Amino acid sequence: MNLIARAREYPRLGLVLLAYVAFIALGMPDGLLGIAWPSIRADFSLPLDALGALLVASTTGYLISSSLSGALIARMGVGRVLLVSCATTGLALVGYTLVPEWWMMVLLGVFAGLGAGAIDAGLNTYVAAHFGEGLMQWLHASFGVGVTLGPIIMTVALTQLNSWRFGYHIVSVFQFALAACFLMTLSMWNQTDEHPEAEQTKRLTDYKTPMSETVRQSRVWRSVLMFFLYTGAELSLGVWTYSLLTEARGVPAEVAGLWAGSYWATFTLGRMLAGLYAKQLGVDTLVQSSVLGAILGSILLWWNPFNAASVVAVAVIGFALAPIFPSMISGTSQRVGEHFAANAIGMQISAAGLGAAVIPSLLGILARQTSLEVIPICILAIFIILFGLYRSFQIKGMASV
Repeated sequence: MNLIARAREYPRLGLVLLAYVAFIALGMPDGLLGIAWPSIRADFSLPLDALGALLVASTTGYLISSSLSGALIARMGVGRVLLVSCATTGLALVGYTLVPEWWMMVLLGVFAGLGAGAIDAGLNTYVAAHFGEGLMQWLHASFGVGVTLGPIIMTVALTQLNSWRFGYHIVSVFQFALAACFLMTLSMWNQTDEHPEAEQTKRLTDYKTPMSETVRQSRVWRSVLMFFLYTGAELSLGVWTYSLLTEARGVPAEVAGLWAGSYWATFTLGRMLAGLYAKQLGVDTLVQSSVLGAILGSILLWWNPFNAASVVAVAVIGFALAPIFPSMISGTSQRVGEHFAANAIGMQISAAGLGAAVIPSLLGILARQTSLEVIPICILAIFIILFGLYRSFQIKGMASV
């Protein structure tokens, strides 16, 4: 029986590894954009804040596909959804390098977002249902690996080949190869199994609280706002750090690319370690200490008192931010109540996607009107507000005891 059980585990292990590789691929385009943007806007003769159009387009596609992922999975199965999504993302990335007009690239951003949203939601659903919370932490760490590799790939493309398009070519090939892997493993994704942690996870959906009741809860909206602010700040640092270093602080392109990559590298390391110490620290301590660390890193990035301050700052911020998103998701029930948690999680994910488009875009507009140096100031303000919002739940919780 033990041999049979182990034999059954091998395909499941293979799917876990494939899921992790898929999340690496999901993170790569996000890592590319910040490094590529100065070259892209030079090629298309665009203002600094034009990036907002691409972010809004990709976020629109992301929100559409992620919100429909449940229906798509029920109709097509997880494997087919992932197959189509990877192929769609790959085609969109290739299209970026071929189109002659900026509006065409923005349009393709919708399709890139459609692919990314379905991959994100599909893999989260599958891992949560079949493997439980432990492996979920590593799934999100894999995303960090992708966004760490993205800047490295694009930096090499720019410095060695003098072309941002080559970076997107590499990542598109990765997406197509992944689609082929999903095609070859379609039957395996449709297999079901019994997993104790999966049953525990599924109970979250047992509450059928009407959305109309959920949206009347002020605590739900405060929690949603935290995700809007957090994700907006996280992506803003990833997108604008390279421009800040090269255009405002005179750092050479190859050095700035590696420094910007250090943000995602320490972010990934932090997520890998988070699974080891999260239970010992607890969600509240982990989130609050992480936000405080991000505040300190943002102060250093703004102050910039010595030559290496920028690289230290982005590394500190990346490491500090790593555990926040998964921890805030895990603590949703405690913040808003179990009856509202399922609806609130969906609202939080949507708010996170919206924040990822809106906040970096607004910072681009501000930077164009003033200076790129305004970005670390705004990031610092966001983290301070985020800390206050999170503390408001703790204070109300203590008052009700």
